[in-house]
Amino acid sequence: METLSLNVTGMTCNGCVNSVKKALEQTDGVSAAEVTLEPGRATVSYDPAFTSPAALRMAIEDAGFEIAA
Repeated sequence: METLSLNVTGMTCNGCVNSVKKALEQTDGVSAAEVTLEPGRATVSYDPAFTSPAALRMAIEDAGFEIAA
């Protein structure tokens, strides 16, 4: 397992947090996702044999949020 932390922008409420968490948890290979509103951060534990950081970023973006540099 590997862990990735991403700065997520565009989240304004707990509903947003839940949307990001759900999107990540539905991605193949993700074993756990923790998302916080303040600061906007997602920490994901995943199996690199099944997913990649790019796929995790895409899941967040597909849910309507952005990744800060």
